[in-house]
Formats: sequence, structure tokens, C-alpha cells
Amino acid sequence: QVQLVESGGGLVQAGGSLRLSCAASGRTFSNYAMGWFRQAPGKGREIVAAIRRSGLSTYYADSVKGRLTISRDNAKNTVYLQMNSLKPEDTAVYFCAAKSGSYIYTNYYEYDYWGQGTQVTVSS
Repeated sequence: QVQLVESGGGLVQAGGSLRLSCAASGRTFSNYAMGWFRQAPGKGREIVAAIRRSGLSTYYADSVKGRLTISRDNAKNTVYLQMNSLKPEDTAVYFCAAKSGSYIYTNYYEYDYWGQGTQVTVSS
């Protein structure tokens, strides 16, 4: 089992920044690829960004490229999502997820473990 706990969400004005963190426990963190997903009211869960277990490769949804950055610190068992130039359409609950494997995974059904989510609200 892997336990994931997100933090760092909140209310921010358009153009502002937030940094989400996801702390993992229970298994060897460096064995897991990680992803950030989001779900807005009335919409499905969508991939935001993903990172290989080594941290050497990343993936971003087109809607966030150039604004959001995923990173990880395997020594701290933590994955981060730096969010800059936020827009109202970024408003959603953000989830981190873990997948045992050596690739980048972009589909929600590929992930084995999920955090409880953290709310991000961007006001216009």
C-alpha cells in the first residue's frame, strides 16, 4: 500500500501561483511513477502532468504547458506541482496518484493509488 497526502491548495487570483505537494508513505517511493490529475465540477478526471520514477522525463497536458511544472524529490518521498499564471479554468480538485512502473502514465485507470485531493480555486 502507498498512502498519498496532498497539500498546498487554496484560493488565488488569476495570474497567481500555488505549489502543490504530495507526500507518499508506505512503499519505496522511487519505484513509482507519479501523476497529477484534476477534476472540475461536472467533469471527468483529467491528467495534468506526470513524471517518471527517475524524474528524468515528464508529461504535460496541452492546457498547462509552460505554466505548470511537475517535479519530485525521491529523498523526501514527495512530488510537487508548481502552478504559475493560474487561470479560472484551472479551478478543480487536484489529485496525485502513484503507479508502480518505469514509464510515464497518462490515463487515470493506470494508476494504483490516489490521494484525497486538494481544492484549487482561481478567481477572475
